[in-house]
Amino acid sequence: MNTTLDPSGDDSLLAIAVAKVKRHVLPLFVIMFIVNYIDRVNIGFVRTHLEHDLGIGAAAYGFGAGLFFIGYALFEVPSNMLLQRVGARIWLTRIMFTWGLVATAMAFVQNETQFYVLRFLLGVAEAGFFPGVIYYFTRWLPGVERGKAIAIFLSGSAVASLVSGPLSGALLQIEGLGWHGWQWMFIVEGMASVLLCGFVWFWLDSTPRDAKWLSPAEQEALVQAIDSEQREREAAMPVKPSLWTLLKDRQILLFCLIYFCIQLTIYAATFWLPSIIKKMGDLSDLQVGFFNSIPWLISIIAMYAFAAASGKWKFQQAWVASALLVAAAGMFLSTTGGPVFAFVAVCFAAIGFKSASALFWPIPQAYLDARIAAAVIALINSIGNLGGFVAPATFGLLEQRTGSIQGGLYGLAATSIIAAIIVFFARTRPKAPTTPTPLGAARPLLDKSH
Repeated sequence: MNTTLDPSGDDSLLAIAVAKVKRHVLPLFVIMFIVNYIDRVNIGFVRTHLEHDLGIGAAAYGFGAGLFFIGYALFEVPSNMLLQRVGARIWLTRIMFTWGLVATAMAFVQNETQFYVLRFLLGVAEAGFFPGVIYYFTRWLPGVERGKAIAIFLSGSAVASLVSGPLSGALLQIEGLGWHGWQWMFIVEGMASVLLCGFVWFWLDSTPRDAKWLSPAEQEALVQAIDSEQREREAAMPVKPSLWTLLKDRQILLFCLIYFCIQLTIYAATFWLPSIIKKMGDLSDLQVGFFNSIPWLISIIAMYAFAAASGKWKFQQAWVASALLVAAAGMFLSTTGGPVFAFVAVCFAAIGFKSASALFWPIPQAYLDARIAAAVIALINSIGNLGGFVAPATFGLLEQRTGSIQGGLYGLAATSIIAAIIVFFARTRPKAPTTPTPLGAARPLLDKSH
């Protein structure tokens, strides 16, 4: 059920509450995602430095870059279940603190083994952040508002890609205290996360009932709107399903597969775009950083435009498929010309895969029962993010053995087309039960505070 926000009665209170929630939490989540994403992908800017200083070649770099996602996938579901138990405020602060420490420790890597271990631990530390925020939205915003909120939140990764190039390029110029520029980059960017987690602790609330910046009436309007949507889902699934039942649910498996395809394209571009840019000419690290920001700047604008349009024509699957086809076209065209043409084509691909990522999440959110949403969102995200392991590892091997990543780009184009087809089989609503459960039988879920 989509809760409409009409300017009258209780709906007026709901509209005010929703606006306050967006103003209070969205800017913070965007900033958190920016520093999170920078710490995750900044190794894309130091690949040549790691090879020169530590002897870490293309295959080892690709494998190490991908190991992040193994740690991430293994601990994603447990992390999100703990978030549900201890509360978002405590757990998101903990996640941010630990990933900042591990990201900083990357500055002191001395060999391949240490590189592998720290990339894996960074994945473990970050596990639960992204699905935790997505789950947070399901407990704070009515369904009709989540798509736009997710698009704004996901713009954090695009903004991170936009600023990380110039920022990392500038930090790479630093030499001092016996440390190289790439070490300074890890230290500065990692410690930014550690410092920010203190603000997260004081600013964030776990549930609407905890939010002193909402009036009691606004809290009640928000809780009732979200609980009414939950009761509708409970009517379709009266008994909370077991984990085994979830793993056999074809829709959840489809969600995992679609998101895997989306993440495969995103991380292939993220980790290898700086290398494509370097082939455009004799460019400095700072120039590479500025060029690297261009596709992500374009994708921010396109991502929000797609999300706004999808809110008017509510066939979410068609919007996701359209974005994936744009990504496929960009990936394919990037193989047909020189480095400059390839760069322009990747800009179009970025529009597609970033928009597809934002447009995808309202589909499982609408389908999932809140009783299982935290675990399932984490499962979808962890399986999807294995694409972040497959993409850099495969591309690294391809480049080392063939001297080219052209075959990988063809594969990404095909993957996006397959995902565009599969998404039409995904449902936004669970099947109606044979024997309806009275709506009043469902208990409120938001009264509990953590």
